[in-house]
Order: sequence, then structure tokens, then C-alpha cells
Amino acid sequence: MMDKAAKSAIIAKFARKDGDTGSPEVQVALLTARIKDLTEHLRSNPKDHSTRRGLLALVANRKSLLTYLAREDHDKYIALTDALEIRRK
Repeated sequence: MMDKAAKSAIIAKFARKDGDTGSPEVQVALLTARIKDLTEHLRSNPKDHSTRRGLLALVANRKSLLTYLAREDHDKYIALTDALEIRRK
């Protein structure tokens, strides 16, 4: 689970301007943090299938946001995937 300070730090790092919490960059960064946490949880709890289902939903949501960002602003897409160490297609 992500604490408030970590979430605020991610938002501050990827926000386009002050108070920005909804841009695709911020959403992808927050989803990536949650995905990493859930991945670690599933490594120690391999039979937790409900969490695995939620993780797959998060990955699908992140993929659609990345597809949108790649289509709208490819340079930001490249920078974001490099910063978050996400594989590109």
C-alpha cells in the first residue's frame, strides 16, 4: 500500500503543473507504483487470485493510457517509459 507521502512525491515528479493529478503521465506513474507493489505481494502470495485479477486490470488500464499518450505526444511517451522503466512495444 502506498502512503500519502510517496503518492505526493510521484504526483510532484510527473505533474505538468501545480495541482495536476489527472494527466496521463501522473496516472501512469501512480499505476506503475501500484503494479510494483502488487507484483511483490503476489510473489509471496501466489494463490491470491483476486489480487492477480486486480493487477491485470491495472496493467490493462496503464496500457490504454500509454497508448493514448503515444498517440497524442510521442516525446512525452518516450520520456515517461524511460523514467518509469516500462517496456515499449
